[in-house]
Amino acid sequence: MFKAIFTNSFGILVSRVLGFLRDLMTASALGANIYSDIFFIAFKLPNLFRRIFAEGAFTQVFIPAFARSRHKGVFSAYIFSLFASIILIITLFVNLLPALAAKAIAVGFDAQTIEIAAPYVAINFWYLPLVFAMTFLSTMLQYKQHFATSAFSTALLNISLIGAIWLAEDKSQAEIVYYLSYGVVIGGIMQLGVHIYAIYKLGLSKLLFGGFRYMRVKSKIIKKDTRKFTNQFFPAVWGNSTAQVSAFLDTFLASFLVSGSISYLYYANRIFQLPLALFAIATSIALFPRIARFLKNKDEAKALAFLEKAFWFLAFLLIGSTVGGYMLAHEITWALFERGAFSAEDTKNTTAVLQMYMIGLIPFGLQKLFVLWLYAQEMQMRAAKIATFSLAAYIILALSLISPMGVSGLALASTMSGFVSFILTIRVFGTAQFFKMLKSIKSLYLILLTSLLIIILLFLKEYLKQFII
Repeated sequence: MFKAIFTNSFGILVSRVLGFLRDLMTASALGANIYSDIFFIAFKLPNLFRRIFAEGAFTQVFIPAFARSRHKGVFSAYIFSLFASIILIITLFVNLLPALAAKAIAVGFDAQTIEIAAPYVAINFWYLPLVFAMTFLSTMLQYKQHFATSAFSTALLNISLIGAIWLAEDKSQAEIVYYLSYGVVIGGIMQLGVHIYAIYKLGLSKLLFGGFRYMRVKSKIIKKDTRKFTNQFFPAVWGNSTAQVSAFLDTFLASFLVSGSISYLYYANRIFQLPLALFAIATSIALFPRIARFLKNKDEAKALAFLEKAFWFLAFLLIGSTVGGYMLAHEITWALFERGAFSAEDTKNTTAVLQMYMIGLIPFGLQKLFVLWLYAQEMQMRAAKIATFSLAAYIILALSLISPMGVSGLALASTMSGFVSFILTIRVFGTAQFFKMLKSIKSLYLILLTSLLIIILLFLKEYLKQFII
């Protein structure tokens, strides 16, 4: 288990380091203004669909269904054909009416800004079908306990965007956004290419090609599998969508605030996503196929043992990241972004947003771990209900906090909805079982290490003051 976690974590770390270099260059080239807002809007839309439709829900329903199916090749080919067709239709629709798509995600933009944003939205959306195909292949690789390709592939997107910014040097801001948009599509092609190669090397291409070859002939024998998959997928989409819909609403509401607010959310969220991806997402990706197999084989005790190990591993890392991220939020933002067009005022505003996000790192991270239990047990509808309550809490809190706190209020609302989601997930998992995990000497170690970390960070923060104006 830990080998897979470290493989994922290291791959994500490489990708995020390159991602921060990309963001550093983007902040320097564009700053926090209308053009940076436009690019983040254009890139957010396909990513929203990717995270809701393709990545989270698809993986968490496909792996248990794939494990159960007796005709894996035909089942895989059918599911890929179905979803690829739907995603291509959505992509073509967005390219025919890009202004409508841009307006849907940034209602606060005026007509002139929507007109400027529309072509960028159309280009960026082609990333969605590419990344869906990649996600499909990645899910099959995960079933085979191969994680390295998917973990490192995101680095290719960042390399493509870094190259785009480098080529766009001395161009106007409008041209830089064009270069970045085409860089997104090229990065998607590169990501898909390495996954195709990995599928071929592991011998899974024969399974897939055989599935496509016999799909029409044998489609009836997988009817039960596909019906069950479809019934579980749509609740899973909603169950996975809370954070993504919240991010969509963040952007929607931030478009009514001062120029640069969308960018503050983006830059802060990028920092917040580093420990979340590096620890929580990497752990859940590595753990899910094993838990699904144990539960399929009725071995709940072994599944719980793996879950408990992952819980303590994750709890130590997330608490340390939360304390460090909150206390050093200004220093981190200053070191990463304050140069070129990114001003000291931008650093101040991004820091306020980042601190509100960091408070939610522990509930968001641990919830990703425990929600695996629900999906492995095929409790997608319960997860969907939890997501509904969490999203409702976010909407109420966001509308309440945006006026007194501005853009940082949106981040705090997202964090508080994370606590709601975590508490409800633990109730379904089993409150007694959760507290049984906590009754361990490891809890005392956690408190002592956290206290020591706070002392060290206080000294570090005081020392760094001399370097930051």
